[in-house]
Amino acid sequence: MRPVFQWSLGARSLELGKRTLVMGILNVTPDSFSDGGQFLDRDQALAHAERLLEEGADIIDVGGESTRPGARVATAQADPKKPAGLKSAPSAAAVSAEEELGRVIPVITQLKKKHPTLVISVDTYKASVARAAVTAGAEVVNDVSGFRWDPQMAKTVAALKCGAVLMHMRGRPEEWRSLPPPGDVVLLVKRELKSWAEEAVLAGVRRERIVLDPGFGFGKSFDENYPLLSRFSELQAAGFPLLAGTSRKSFIGRTLGSEGKDAPPEARLYGTLATQTAVILKGAHIIRTHDVKASVEAARIADAILQAH
Repeated sequence: MRPVFQWSLGARSLELGKRTLVMGILNVTPDSFSDGGQFLDRDQALAHAERLLEEGADIIDVGGESTRPGARVATAQADPKKPAGLKSAPSAAAVSAEEELGRVIPVITQLKKKHPTLVISVDTYKASVARAAVTAGAEVVNDVSGFRWDPQMAKTVAALKCGAVLMHMRGRPEEWRSLPPPGDVVLLVKRELKSWAEEAVLAGVRRERIVLDPGFGFGKSFDENYPLLSRFSELQAAGFPLLAGTSRKSFIGRTLGSEGKDAPPEARLYGTLATQTAVILKGAHIIRTHDVKASVEAARIADAILQAH
C-alpha cells in the first residue's frame, strides 16, 4: 500500500495516497511533442482546460515552454552534475522568460478567476516565471530540472510557500542523444532525486511541500524507462510523494510501433494507460496526462485494487 501524505500548497493541503490524483496537461506552446500548437491561442487553451476539468482533472499543469527531445533551454549556470565527457552545443534560450510569461500568466489568471478552488501548477524551470505564476494563482511549481537550472528557484519556491514537483532529468534535451549509459538507472534516479530534494530543504523549502517525479523519457533511452516502471516502488524509499508522467511518451510509441516505425503520439493511449496502472499499483500518488477521462477511469480501477489489497 502506498503511504499517505498531506501535500502542503501554502494556504491549503491536498491528501495524497488514498486516491490517485490526476494532473491534466495544458501546453500553451507551439512545439510540444504531442499537442504543440493546438492550445497556443488563449481561448483555445482555456476551452481545453475546461474539457480537462469536465473529464475529472484534479490539477491543471500549465506550461509555456517545450522540453521535447532536442529542445534548447536557457540555464543561468552550468549544471555541475552533467555526466563527465558529455559534449554538447552551448545552451540557448528556446523561449525567453518574457515570452513564457506572456503565454502562461493570462491563462492562469483566467482559470483562477473562473475556478477559484482549482489547483493550478506551472510547468517551468525559471524562478521569475514561477514567482509571477504563483502570484497569478498557481499553487504548485513543476520544475523539470529539479531546481538545478535556475540557482534562484529553490529560494524563490521557499519564499512563495507553494507546492513543488522536482523532476529528474539527465542532461538537457539537446544532449540526450549523446548521453553515456547511466548504469543502474533506478538507483541513479533514486539517489539524485533524494539529493536534490534535500538540497531544496536546506534552501528553505519545507519537506511537506515536495513531490518527486522520476522523469520518464527525460534523458532516459528507450530501454531505460522500463526498469523505472518495473521498479517504481523502490522510489518510495526517498520518503516523498511520487508523480509519474508517462503520457504518450516515445518509449511507448517504440514498443507499440510496427514495420520499423514508432506509433505516433495520438496512437499511444492504451499503452499510456498500461504504464499509468503499473505505476499506481507501485506507489504513484499523482499521474500527469494528456488524456484525462481515460486516465481517471484507469486510476479508479487501480485504486480499487490497492484498497482491496
